[in-house]
Amino acid sequence: MKTRQFWYPLPERLIAQHPAEKRGTEKMMVLHRATGVVEHRHIADIVEYITANDLLVVNDTKVFPARLIGEWPDTHGAIELLMVNAAPMDADDERPSMTAGTDSLRWNCIIGSGRKCREGQVASFGPAGELKATLVKPLSGIGMWQVEFSCDRPLMDLLDEFGHTPVPPYVKREGTAEEEKEDRERYQTIYAREVGSVAAPTAGLHFTPEIFAALDAKGVKRVAVTLHVGPGTFRPVKAENIEDHHMDFEAFTVPPETAEAINECKARGGRVFCVGSTTVRTLETVAAAVESDRVTAGSDSADSTSTLTDPNSTLSDSKVVVPCSGASDIFIYPPYRFRVCDCMLTNFHLPQSTLLMMISALAGRERVLCSYALAVRNNYMFFSYGDCMLIV
Repeated sequence: MKTRQFWYPLPERLIAQHPAEKRGTEKMMVLHRATGVVEHRHIADIVEYITANDLLVVNDTKVFPARLIGEWPDTHGAIELLMVNAAPMDADDERPSMTAGTDSLRWNCIIGSGRKCREGQVASFGPAGELKATLVKPLSGIGMWQVEFSCDRPLMDLLDEFGHTPVPPYVKREGTAEEEKEDRERYQTIYAREVGSVAAPTAGLHFTPEIFAALDAKGVKRVAVTLHVGPGTFRPVKAENIEDHHMDFEAFTVPPETAEAINECKARGGRVFCVGSTTVRTLETVAAAVESDRVTAGSDSADSTSTLTDPNSTLSDSKVVVPCSGASDIFIYPPYRFRVCDCMLTNFHLPQSTLLMMISALAGRERVLCSYALAVRNNYMFFSYGDCMLIV
């Protein structure tokens, strides 16, 4: 398919620059996959669409203040640094790893600077230059470097003090304390737990304790996966053919209780409601690996190996997913056979983005683009701080 087939016109006034005044009041468009019928509701109404036979799956990753603004001490020139993920233990492996945690001092970063970067250069950050960053080596990708930090206090403590919330580039910020305070609170889900993302799983931003209480009262079970979101989620598809685009790796974990709940839901004929594209990517990655292992396990090939990292998992026809962790670069676009996701809550996405292609695979490209045109006419707000869409 051609990338241009996923373009749509969007007035700039509909790109949300701030979250809704009150969390949980956002508009929600409901798109019915089978009929193409569209409803105009609000996020609190999601309770009406999920039954006790279904399962809600969220991504519990937590955004940290990964954007740093500092200087080169030798020239006093400005430098901006975006921490992407903790560098893996294997020096030759650029893929993120869940084992390289946030206490690591070596990170893969995107650097913006007016000077040419070279190995060994040192930048300083913070009011007193307390945090130093040494450039270790360039990585694949424009402006990507592996950086080693040095500091006398825990790195995350310093980031909490003078790091900035890494809101996406279409959210324009002047750097005021009020904006940073707003972003620290609202560019974060209420269930965020596992620190590691530089972008929020934005579909989850709409949930409130009241909505969860209503779902609990209805008997809806809720479980979580973890996928640490990188800046690649905003990277446009520049290839003419979408098949030529390559996704960035993002680290994920599927806990045992989540895998068990999904398998039970599928076995009883319930629907899996995925909150956000990151949840979909995680579960579809694992399900595809399980399916592949099931095939290779029955073959006579001597080099058949598992792509899952859980050595204790035993495959059976009844298991759709298994507990595991790894790094996903799955790219979902039409046509695609979803193995786990039945329904999806998602925000409105950028034109020609991988996220728009994913939901087009789920609901159909023409229906999605028609619903987006309807959203524009009805003044829905778009992107990270905008309104949402429920695909059922």
